[in-house]
Amino acid sequence: MILRPSQKLNARIKGSPLEVVTAHENPLLDWSAHVFAVGRAEYVLVSNTISLYSAVLDGAAIRDTTRFTERVLGVIRALLDGAGRLPDERLAPVEPVQFAKSLDRSVTGSMNELITHATAFLAGGDLPVADVGVRLNDILLSALASGSSKYGRPREAFAQLVGTGSDDRPTSESSW
Repeated sequence: MILRPSQKLNARIKGSPLEVVTAHENPLLDWSAHVFAVGRAEYVLVSNTISLYSAVLDGAAIRDTTRFTERVLGVIRALLDGAGRLPDERLAPVEPVQFAKSLDRSVTGSMNELITHATAFLAGGDLPVADVGVRLNDILLSALASGSSKYGRPREAFAQLVGTGSDDRPTSESSW
């Protein structure tokens, strides 16, 4: 499994210097993460590097690589499990985890756009952190354009990755 923390997040969790690594052969095992703040609270956006399917975590307790890895793996397993109809081998333990630099600017730019939306959702105070990811996965992103469409949604791109129909929409990712 490849986790791609931003430089800022990597420094915060006291990670080793990040290396350039190509995309994982299994796109479900390649994830990117970035830390952001809303007021005084810190959060972590975790996104599948290929589909940009995302979840938001409370970042307060994430201070080292071990805790970061535990929390992120738990969220990823919950997202994959929630997607349904996954073969058992794709849910197998994903150790060891390799940390790497961001895959490309398209992913970084799209994650920055998702963070802008997440910040707005969280600033209102009406939406629980776990539900922010649900809302983010319906945002239109140009990085996910396909065919004649200029934009795509992370939920639909992720459904294609896991082989489910785009109508299989999880109602909430609050199980984590």
